[in-house]
Amino acid sequence: WQIMIHGESFKPIVAEAARKSADKIYNRIMVTHLLMDESKENRVGGAVGFNCRTGAYHVFRAKAVIVAAGGASHIFKPRSVGEGMGRTWYAPWSSGSAYALPIAVGAKMTQMENRIVLTRFK
Repeated sequence: WQIMIHGESFKPIVAEAARKSADKIYNRIMVTHLLMDESKENRVGGAVGFNCRTGAYHVFRAKAVIVAAGGASHIFKPRSVGEGMGRTWYAPWSSGSAYALPIAVGAKMTQMENRIVLTRFK
């Protein structure tokens, strides 16, 4: 049931493929808003954000935009008590921006992805 996922093995492979296929790569950019395309209705045409280290402001134009920012964790009070209170397996930085960014520009959220279902047994 439990298959180990070794993310540290996949990251260099994916990063190398991205480096070879992209003209320019931006790291550590916090996207804050999506920009709507003025020529086509109901279409996102880019995004704006800032560099988390330098504070530089970036404006991106795009033919297609994929929001892969992550879901939300730590929304509800955990069931665990005592020492385990507040400890979760999920990433603490998943703030729900994958939902907030599209909703802010008027997207209709019809299918919420549930990509992680943990099977636990003793």
